[in-house]
Amino acid sequence: MSEIVEEIRAGLARSLVDAVAGARAAGALKIEELPDFVVETPREKENGDFATNLAMLLARPARMAPRRVAEIITRNLSLTGTWVERVEIAGPGFINFYLDPAWVYQVLPLAEARDGNYGRVNIGRGEKVQVEFVSANPTGLLHMGNARGAALGDSIAAILGFAGYDVTREFYINDAGNQIENFGLSLEARYQQLLGIDMPVPEEGYHGDDLIETVKGFVTCHGDGYLKSSAGERRAALVKYALAEKLAAIRQALADFGINYDVWFSERELHDSGAVTKTLQYLNEKGYLYEKEGALWFKAADFGADKDEVVIRSNGIPTYFAADIAYHKNKFERGFKRVIDIWGADHHGHAARMKGAVAALGCDPDALEVIIMQLVRLYRGGEMVRMSKRTGQYITLEELVEEVGRDAARYFFVIRSADSHLDFDLDLAKAQTNENPVYYIQYAHARICSILRHLQEQGGKMPQPGEVDPGLLREEAELALIRKIVDFPEEVVSAARGLAPQRIARYTHELAGLLHSFYNSYRVIVPDRALCNARLALVNATRITLRNALRLLGVTAPETM
Repeated sequence: MSEIVEEIRAGLARSLVDAVAGARAAGALKIEELPDFVVETPREKENGDFATNLAMLLARPARMAPRRVAEIITRNLSLTGTWVERVEIAGPGFINFYLDPAWVYQVLPLAEARDGNYGRVNIGRGEKVQVEFVSANPTGLLHMGNARGAALGDSIAAILGFAGYDVTREFYINDAGNQIENFGLSLEARYQQLLGIDMPVPEEGYHGDDLIETVKGFVTCHGDGYLKSSAGERRAALVKYALAEKLAAIRQALADFGINYDVWFSERELHDSGAVTKTLQYLNEKGYLYEKEGALWFKAADFGADKDEVVIRSNGIPTYFAADIAYHKNKFERGFKRVIDIWGADHHGHAARMKGAVAALGCDPDALEVIIMQLVRLYRGGEMVRMSKRTGQYITLEELVEEVGRDAARYFFVIRSADSHLDFDLDLAKAQTNENPVYYIQYAHARICSILRHLQEQGGKMPQPGEVDPGLLREEAELALIRKIVDFPEEVVSAARGLAPQRIARYTHELAGLLHSFYNSYRVIVPDRALCNARLALVNATRITLRNALRLLGVTAPETM
């Protein structure tokens, strides 16, 4: 919540409480106690800047019509220091408040004073939140789905942190289970092929050329020494080597994308620690597991899922779902009040059964929030891009960043809500034109920095707060910019509550558009020193707000372009 807006709202609430107290003292209102009421922003602007339902809540205990109560309240209302210009009674008894338009000027010194913290709010109040995202199998390179998940997850974590939550970013390493078994078989086949032995890669294995390069590195280190080893020993050595290499590559690719995790959590450690076994024992004791066809099943349907799910296969090996239940149990045991998972569209059916498992563990299923993100389609020259020239398969995160840059990639991935398909235009992302939203926004920031450099080159200085008269900013383009700056904290609140970084992406574009409109119509450094100071304060507050908003998206705010 904007400090300014909250102060005005709190001031109005105090004035209303005082008005009711005054009316009671005068005998105009005969009530026992004051009910809980709200001072809120009406949906329709014509209903004022704020409105309260107090009169309607008092109508029954006061034994009066709501509008009559509203008249008594307004008659006893002192509006000194509230910025209220006029008050109207509307509908069944709402009291609407219309503010002096000059109230928005307060944001200019506030933005400058708070600088990097302007827009920061505290709706989270330090609540512990975990955001788990990407969590790709460490068996290959990161693809477009991973890239979108990375941008979404990191932006959501940044927004929540800016909104007052204690946020942990986490990557779950899928280093156990069937995919690792198939990974080992695939590596073994490539190892023997490179040493002249004809051995096909399993049909369900990993066929990417990147594995050939990985195994070449293994051969350089170990030669043909593992040909004489047992198959189990050989595969274990290959998997250990390849996982280390792949994880290092994933870490580096994500770091180059501007993403750094607080925790890298190993699935293998869950198994080795006995956490999976203990979790299943707990569920069994609670009566949530049963045997069928030699396997052990979780009663997922009892918790709203479409069907029950296997947790121990007939061969005695736990499923990925079993490990995932143990992992989520671990999350809540670590004290997280909210757990946010970002998954691909192919995991849609997993959400209901995972929430059911959380409930079975005795936790609040609503504390687990699952964001399902839809597919990304890449376009170049109007044609869909399906294959990578380098890998012969999918386009990797590294290739995307190499082609369009980190800023464009980060912004384009969050410009649409996660549940929408995303068409990523590579040509647009590289364009140095106003049609490219990233260029358009960053150019707005660079324009402001250019103005400030020009001021310095002329020997001028930024005005001190006491040297600024914001009341001189009367042009519509100026007022529109100020109002947009005022909106930023509320946008942070909405984005945090909705886990919606696209709101911040849209906000930055709109703010940049207003800056460009102002810049194209008015000069900032003008002979009138008072007006110059006011406009310098305006563009500087815009610069601060743009930069802070872009940081939430992992996008830089360049000073030159």
